[in-house]
Formats: sequence, structure tokens, C-alpha cells
Amino acid sequence: MIDAVTKPKTKVKIKTERPRLHKVILVNDDFTPREFVVTVLKAEFRMTEDQAHKVMITAHRRGVCVVAVFTRDVAETKATRATDAGRAKGYPLLFTTEPEE
Repeated sequence: MIDAVTKPKTKVKIKTERPRLHKVILVNDDFTPREFVVTVLKAEFRMTEDQAHKVMITAHRRGVCVVAVFTRDVAETKATRATDAGRAKGYPLLFTTEPEE
């Protein structure tokens, strides 16, 4: 008689991890006109006039303001495009990203 070796079947559960989120941050400067900042926020981040104005005022008063939270690639792309829009007009407008905690 042949002894058959059987292994217990184990099920492997694949856990998909959510991607880490990154904050897009508007850094205040004293040279970029407020109206231009509002225009960039509306165009790049699809904000309403009121939302964009509130974000701009918060950055003006506190020095920085979190604009939105995205996955890393999206956050970096939006921050770069918004910063480039300011550079194209000759303004030192700056958007940065950092990981959300």
C-alpha cells in the first residue's frame, strides 16, 4: 500500500493596501496677486470662487494652507501645474506636497 502525503490546503488572502495620501499645500508669498491665486485654485483644483477665496485668505493669514488631499502622483502633478501657472506669469506662487499622517 502507498502512503499518500496530503498537505492541508491554505487559502491566501490578498490584502490590498490603500495608497498613501499626500496633501497639496499653498505657500503664501507677498508678490502673487490674490485674484491670480484664486484663479489658479479654481482652474487646477476645481474650487468655487468662495472656496478658492477662503483657501487663499487662510494661506495669507497663516503662511500656508492645505488645498486638497490626493494620492501622491495626483498631488504632485496638481502642485507642479499650479506652481508652473504662477511661474508662467512671473509670480513666485508655490504649491508643495507632503505625506498625510
